[in-house]
Amino acid sequence: MKILQIALDVPLDTLFDYSAESHGEIHIGDRVLVSFGRRQMVGVVAGMADHSDLAPGRIKPVLQVFRDTPPLSAEIFRLLRFCADYYHHPLGEVVLNALPAPLRQTRPVARAKPVGYQLTEAGLTLATDALPARATVKRKLLQSLKQAGTLLRSDIAAFSPIAPQAIREFVAQGWATEIDEIADSAHFSLPFKGEGQDKMPLTPAQEQAVAAILSGQYQFQVWLLYGITGSGKTEVYLRIIEQVLQHGGQALVLVPEINLTPQLESRFRARFPDTCQVSLHSRLSAGERLRHWSLAQSGRAQIVLGTRLALFAPMPKLMLIVVDEEHDSSFKQQDGLRYSARDMAVARGKQVGAPVILGSATPALETWYNARTGRYKMLELPARAIAEAALPAIHCIDISRAKLANGLSDSLIEAMRVRLARGEQSLVFINRRGYAPVMRCGQCGWVSTCHRCSSRLVVHLREKRLRCHHCGHESRIPSTCPDCGNADLAPIGQGTQRLEESLGSLFPTARILRVDRDSARRKHALPEMLARIHAAEVDIVIGTQLLAKGHDFKKLTLVGVVNADGALYSADFRASERLFAQLMQVAGRAGRDTLPGIVLIQTQFPTHPLFQALIRHDYPGFAATLLTERKQAEFPPYCHQALLRAEAPQMETALAFLQKAKDAAPGDFDVSLFDPVSAQMARLAGMERAHLLVQAASRGALQAFLGVWNKALFGLGGSVRWALDVDPLEF
Repeated sequence: MKILQIALDVPLDTLFDYSAESHGEIHIGDRVLVSFGRRQMVGVVAGMADHSDLAPGRIKPVLQVFRDTPPLSAEIFRLLRFCADYYHHPLGEVVLNALPAPLRQTRPVARAKPVGYQLTEAGLTLATDALPARATVKRKLLQSLKQAGTLLRSDIAAFSPIAPQAIREFVAQGWATEIDEIADSAHFSLPFKGEGQDKMPLTPAQEQAVAAILSGQYQFQVWLLYGITGSGKTEVYLRIIEQVLQHGGQALVLVPEINLTPQLESRFRARFPDTCQVSLHSRLSAGERLRHWSLAQSGRAQIVLGTRLALFAPMPKLMLIVVDEEHDSSFKQQDGLRYSARDMAVARGKQVGAPVILGSATPALETWYNARTGRYKMLELPARAIAEAALPAIHCIDISRAKLANGLSDSLIEAMRVRLARGEQSLVFINRRGYAPVMRCGQCGWVSTCHRCSSRLVVHLREKRLRCHHCGHESRIPSTCPDCGNADLAPIGQGTQRLEESLGSLFPTARILRVDRDSARRKHALPEMLARIHAAEVDIVIGTQLLAKGHDFKKLTLVGVVNADGALYSADFRASERLFAQLMQVAGRAGRDTLPGIVLIQTQFPTHPLFQALIRHDYPGFAATLLTERKQAEFPPYCHQALLRAEAPQMETALAFLQKAKDAAPGDFDVSLFDPVSAQMARLAGMERAHLLVQAASRGALQAFLGVWNKALFGLGGSVRWALDVDPLEF
């Protein structure tokens, strides 16, 4: 009896045995329908065996083998296994969650009707006169396809009632091909035709970077492309991708934020108009994601652009992986499978033998360390791609004794006034949406706190709501203090909405635009707002981290930063690294064209080493200082960490579980286990959270320990939700 070892989406670190005698040939990677307890579930065949440890009578048969899509390839399955092993996460959850949602449903995927049609090479060479004279509809259809390139199904149906049958005959004859995604505008049945006409001349540094990467003959090597903001890293990516396409390969490009995807898509489509390109990110509908995923799996999509979930897209001809803004913490998933897409991209590149490019103006300290020690190869772009576009001058405004007008210094206000007079644009950066961080009673000291989290409710004055930005809880703004009845409640602090109100008062004739997650909530809101900025229809932009990186606004010459000091107080040892990267990125929005740029940072600590390094644009110096501190403290990258996270309704329950887990740890490994402590945000969404840190000098020692300890953790039982976080970024 043939035994199938099935991976199921359940939180158990095991595979499940089923029999399959009457379903024909089955491959590893096939999706199957099985009975699991009282329900039916979709699983993926992860292995096969000749016998099972279960008694024959207990082995259930597979109910159905899905033939609607090809099985997962050995390459992608190998990556998923490695990911499950490295992060000590159940293989079934890893595999099933890498699939588009329709492939996890308990019914076959209905084949979507083609959106449109276009001619193949044979169809393009077919003469209209070669068709029978009486076949007027076919003649008209052929001529229209030659002229338009692509026709929608609705266009074809408008020709004649028999036109749909005619196009099906064209497909059967090999004269036409079906198009799954019109947005690709891609002749993916045709060979790569070359790139568009918007090539920019390369700087010497860019030429050296392209030549170095191409000299590797598409063999595995990790390249750190360290380039200042505006140095043309994307152009380097495009030149390498051009060569990949000419060799018939596929390229995977990962970006940290969804809002960066549309503008990169536009640039890639303009450069490669005849290439099938798809995107993969969480804002796609389930059907869109499945179509794009299938195009990647078939090899027709030659460029896949997306956020971290695109990492697991099956790509049979993968020849290049690019991770743009590789330092960004968005590449690390913070729930479920807590994987780093950047690190798994390196693992995938090694498995398939493809080069991996990590691009950033402020690399993650671990990446910088790997480049300095020779594990990665570094390529530098030290100047901006546009010769006239110098780096902006950065100045700190000391506000320790200054009198501020609604949180804005006189120097920053005057600088904005000058830009308005010149017809230039200003960006005021504040990484806090809402009107104010908290509502406070001046009489008794009551503040608006979230009863479900260890955080405060943010004032959203226009909507008259208090909202928690962590769990989503919201309530009405009270008319009086809940504790003492005082009617004089006041918003304290500053958010994007309050800043918008203040700037509106200061500059009543200015065109002001607020860009944050609240204003960009509508599906197409962000692209529309970015288009307005590019078209110079906005004078002053108020932005959060949505605008901190990747954007190229030609007329933006001033960046003002307010409320930058908060991270300096953080207990997180990575806080200063994140703050430097964020400020360097947002500073890079200024002066990217021929107009000179300036950056003004309001701070109470203008002599702080972090701000002094920013003024000098000295990331290498700042990184060297941080590495020295990390080495002395034995923090990453000089050690390797894992965090056992636990949450329960009561803190005592979570801490007791962690102590039990510590007691169950095997003692014959060279690792250090610290005492259980409450998390920095101890309460989140009604659950108390605590963690236990494990640290080792080598990655191998840590992984060996976790492999044994993880099995013991599954045997502890209890009502506590727990998860292992390998290489944690947040504490």
